[in-house]
Amino acid sequence: MKIIENKRFGEERDLYASRDLIVKYCRFEGPEDGESALKESRNIVAEGCYMDLRYPFWHIDRLRIVGGEMTANCRAALWYDRDVEIERCKMNGIKALRECEGVRLYGVEADSPEFGWKCRDILIRGGDITSEYAFLESENIRAEKLKFAGKYSFQYTKDVTIKDSELNTKDAFWHAKNVTVTDSVLNGEYLAWYSENLSLIRCHIKGTQPFCYCKRLTLIDCTMEACDLAFEYSDVQADVKSEILSVKNPRSGVIAADKIGEIIVTENSVYPVGAKIVDRSKS
Repeated sequence: MKIIENKRFGEERDLYASRDLIVKYCRFEGPEDGESALKESRNIVAEGCYMDLRYPFWHIDRLRIVGGEMTANCRAALWYDRDVEIERCKMNGIKALRECEGVRLYGVEADSPEFGWKCRDILIRGGDITSEYAFLESENIRAEKLKFAGKYSFQYTKDVTIKDSELNTKDAFWHAKNVTVTDSVLNGEYLAWYSENLSLIRCHIKGTQPFCYCKRLTLIDCTMEACDLAFEYSDVQADVKSEILSVKNPRSGVIAADKIGEIIVTENSVYPVGAKIVDRSKS
């Protein structure tokens, strides 16, 4: 493979349609304000590079990024790529990852609104991601030891597995399907409304009004904190090893908890309320 090292690139499409190229410690910046530096390239390695221009990695097959930084000016950095590996890189531009397939993120530090939209086959190991609106409509996501902060995450996703992670987020997993979260912390309001086939195993859940309008919701050996008005109009099987502040109008299934502060069944419920509720503190 050809190696380019310690160079500056600032022009439009400076390395357009490159093949079998290693770019090491280069800087993509400058008053020329060029964009799309490596668009339509194949088999590219970018190591320790500084990216300060827009759209550098579009329509690339086989891309490996190691170290380096994408600044806030590096907007929409990776779109329409296939077979992507990113390791220990800082990704700070908006819309950093979109409509990509076969993405592996190892120890990435991302601060990117609208991160990871409409992608397929994503593997995340470690790392710290901050994003206001993350992973919208993405499919087949596997994450381990992820620390996430933001709003509106994992909405309309399908086939998601998350382990040993911390998610500080609100409105997470809305309309998500086929999701399993294990040994993780989920801290945020309005969790998982309208989700389908969501399973939480040994998770700690915090925040108001979780799990409304859910289908085939399962909680196994979970704990809940500051959770009120939970499970409204949901079909649920829940075994909770803590207190639930209040349960409201659960549609069907079984909800068992160490303690339930209040059970709310309203006369104006628009669906039949038939869930069995077990408060173990009263047994």
